[in-house]
Formats: sequence, C-alpha cells, structure tokens
Amino acid sequence: MDPVLITGAAGFIGLHVAERYLAAGRTVIGIDNLNDYYDVALKQARLDRLTAHPGFRFVRMDIADDAAVAALFAEHRFRLVIHLAAQAGVRYSLTNPRAYARSNVDGFLNVLEGCRHGGCEHLVYASSSSVYGALTKMPFSVHDNVDHPVSLYAATKKSNELFAHSYSHLYGLPTTGLRFFTVYGPWYRPDMALFLFTKAILAGEPIKVFNHGLMQRDFTYIDDVADGVVRIGDHHPEPNPAWSGAHPDPGTSTAPYRLYNIGNNQPVQLLRLIAVLEESLGRKAIKEMLPMQAGDVPATYADVDALAAAVGFAPATSIEAGVARFVRWYRDYYRA
Repeated sequence: MDPVLITGAAGFIGLHVAERYLAAGRTVIGIDNLNDYYDVALKQARLDRLTAHPGFRFVRMDIADDAAVAALFAEHRFRLVIHLAAQAGVRYSLTNPRAYARSNVDGFLNVLEGCRHGGCEHLVYASSSSVYGALTKMPFSVHDNVDHPVSLYAATKKSNELFAHSYSHLYGLPTTGLRFFTVYGPWYRPDMALFLFTKAILAGEPIKVFNHGLMQRDFTYIDDVADGVVRIGDHHPEPNPAWSGAHPDPGTSTAPYRLYNIGNNQPVQLLRLIAVLEESLGRKAIKEMLPMQAGDVPATYADVDALAAAVGFAPATSIEAGVARFVRWYRDYYRA
C-alpha cells in the first residue's frame, strides 16, 4: 500500500497515531523538524520508538521549507496525509508570533500544495478547540460560528480550516479538520498543565493554578484520540447536498470538506484534575492560586455527535484511568 505521511511524527499525538498505523501493517513516512520549543530529548525518544519499526521512515524536515515539502511529495504518492505538525502553545504565541505564522500558516500551505499536486485522496489535519475562542455556548459544536479567536494560535488554526476549505472547493481535495480538546496521556508534552503539575508535586514545589482552579477542560485521553484519527482517515468527506449559502453550516460544505470535534464530551474542573493527580501520585499539591492568563478560555466542552455519527467515535477512558496511566509512564520515563 502507499505510505501514510504523518507530519509532526515526533510529537505527542504524532507518535501515537503513527504507532496505530504501523501496528495495522501500514508503511509510515514521518516528518518533523525536532525544534526546541520543548525538550528535544523527549521528541527523540518518541522517534526512537518509531524508527525501531521496519515500516517507519523518518525525514527531518521543516514544513515551512516549501522546496523540501514539494520534493517529498514528488518522491512519494501519498493517498492519505495526516498533518499534525504545528507550532503549539497559546501563551508562547504572545511572545513569538512569527513562529506561528511560519509553521501554522506557511507550513500548512506547503502541505496543501503538496496534496494538491501529488494526487492526495484525503488530507486530515489538526485544528484545535481553541478556535471556539470567545464562544460561551456549550457544548462547542462544529456547526457554531467561530470568528472570535482570543489567541494568535487559535487564529492560525482557524486559518487552517479556511485554507483547507478553499482547496476543497477549488481543487476537489478532500479535507477533514479535527478540533482536538486537551489531549493527554503517556509521552505528553512537558509544557502542558498535567505534566507541569506532576513534575512540581513530585519535587515538592508549588503548582500554578490559574483562574483559581475553576477552569474546565474536556480532557481527552490519547488512545481515544488516536483511534478517532485513524477512523477518520478511512472516512473520506463528501459534499453536503443540503448545504445552503443562505444558512451556511460552518462544519460542512458543497465541497468535500468536514470539521469534527474530537474530545471526551465530559469537561473536568481543574481542581478535580489536581485531586485525581494527587491520588495517583500519593502526594498533596501546594497550590498557588492565580487569575486567568491572557489567551486562555474558562471552559471547553466538545459536542462529538458528528464524529460519533460518522465513524462511531466513542471515547472510553475516564480521567481517573487516564491520569493513572500518565503517572505510571512519567515515573518510568523520568525514574521518578
């Protein structure tokens, strides 16, 4: 079979999705630039897991390098592309905005061009729950309008959805955007709250609890997410014949274009997450209560009905089970 291209293969979600395809007997070509936004050794350790598999080939590449991306698509025929590479992080975008324009806008355009000219049959790309921005209607639905992002990161992810739609409309490229909701689990990113909390609690240091712990997040375990990504990869989007310009549905189109939320559909308050983590670690946290940070939103809550209807997506991992598995991985990896 033609190889699956996974961008951001050394990333948290990229690792788990690549392992799913490799376990199913698929050949995977993974690309990543291994930048130093967070610990490169962790990225390399993820990559070492993948390169040990004979069906995996790694290419170190920056998706913002248009010539390199074009050459890769010219060398291989990718029927399926899973695009997960991006400059991540909401707060980092406040001080390093150009990194987001380069990776999330220029890089995404290069991938779209590669898919367009390379005959790709389905592009699945990572969007984010952050696109819901100032929206307060819960749960968040892909059929809601999302024109008010509250961070540059969110704005770049919204731009990805707009770029994808234009390519679906102009060139018939089937595209599916997945709005991820606070994914966590083994091999997690060290800049995320659960990781930071775990590290601090084990060190006996205080943890920073923003919005006084009242924020809610739709924490979604990585195995559930990887299952959803693989399922949607085999589910090509079709034009919606009922779509109307008079009453436009943001989640569908007359083009082969779809958007889906991929979340747990069960938001958890930050204080509850901390309590579950304390139980798993067997230690109490020293909490430093702080106001909400710029760019953050008070709550996320995913309506996943569309994804459930399309591919039978049904997240099955409770926050208690997921946190316990993360803690076991953390203790093993860091000898903690």
